[in-house]
Amino acid sequence: MKKSYKIEVDCANCAQKMEDAANKIDGVKNAVVNFMTLKMQVEFEDGADAKSVMENILEQCRKIEPDCEIYF
Repeated sequence: MKKSYKIEVDCANCAQKMEDAANKIDGVKNAVVNFMTLKMQVEFEDGADAKSVMENILEQCRKIEPDCEIYF
């Protein structure tokens, strides 16, 4: 399952770090952050709970940029 989310991120470097962090989370098959469109596309592994995975992604992203927001 692949979903797209609106994300608020302030710089391209942080967006790349967030993408790297998201790809390390259990349940994520692939994640891509596009700084220009402020979108995060996440492909979930089979059977993964998208909401709990996204909560984990948001938690990791806020360690990189504390005021980051992902709308899911």
